[in-house]
Amino acid sequence: MERQPRSFTEEYKRQAVELVVSSRRSVTSVAKELGLRDSVLRRWVDKFRQEPASAAWRPTTQAAHMSADQASEIVRLRQENERLRMERDILKKSIAIFAGTRT
Repeated sequence: MERQPRSFTEEYKRQAVELVVSSRRSVTSVAKELGLRDSVLRRWVDKFRQEPASAAWRPTTQAAHMSADQASEIVRLRQENERLRMERDILKKSIAIFAGTRT
């Protein structure tokens, strides 16, 4: 089973960078919590620091400002969502296998 490359929205990248900046934790610990490679998150943080006035990183609404607790809850829910999708896919494949053996 090949693993598809993951893609992230600019919003997700911005939130990950904000989590690093606002929590003052290391890039490595935040990357581990988010399930990312630290090199990927470090590249996002470097991009943010090089272009602080960039529209891609600037919050557009007040809702974009969230606490570290809210951001970590979102991260936890995304990880759970990914795990549940994987479990669902495994169950679908299992059903297909068992359905095929009975015919």
